[in-house]
Amino acid sequence: MLSDGPEEHIVPDGVMDLMWFRGRLVVAGPDTRTFTTRTDACEVTWGLRLAPGVAYALFGVPAHELTDQRVELSELVALPRHDGRSFEDNAADALERVFLALWTRADPDRSVLRVAASLDRAAREGLSVRETAELHDLSERSLRRLSNRLFGYGPKTLMRIHRFQHALHLARGGLPLRDAAATAGYADQAHFNRESKRLTGRTPVTLTRAA
Repeated sequence: MLSDGPEEHIVPDGVMDLMWFRGRLVVAGPDTRTFTTRTDACEVTWGLRLAPGVAYALFGVPAHELTDQRVELSELVALPRHDGRSFEDNAADALERVFLALWTRADPDRSVLRVAASLDRAAREGLSVRETAELHDLSERSLRRLSNRLFGYGPKTLMRIHRFQHALHLARGGLPLRDAAATAGYADQAHFNRESKRLTGRTPVTLTRAA
């Protein structure tokens, strides 16, 4: 993840990241709105995107407690041994080694990670809360609690964020906004516009031009 200007706008994407940022290990919680940070022109942030459910498994903190936050890793868990100089030499490799140390220590329950991956797929496919609950043999209330714990928000919000990201990706790839909206599952372009402004405060046109 690169910062190429004095101000970087990070829109909701339904995931969490482990980052090396300004000489610190930082966890980027799940966003429900645009996160704006100021950076130096030559500053580089390295990030490792965490698969569904992995953040909860590694840190033991419900994802909803980290929503819309950037938290130092040391506030969540005891830091694995690492040499800050190694990040200067090869940040990507050093970040991966920290992740592997956390993974080994936590020894995540694979069954929980499989459920998290399945819930994420359901959201990406646009399934309703009822459909997702039935698919996983859960009550809607239990599904919401589980989704909050694993993703930081309920299944409906997760679905909306994935739908928005899908449409934005298509639009940035050159597909007309109307077609991008329809392909992603919006009722029409106006629906896409409203959702974009609700999640980011900006229109798809503005976001596409900023890419």
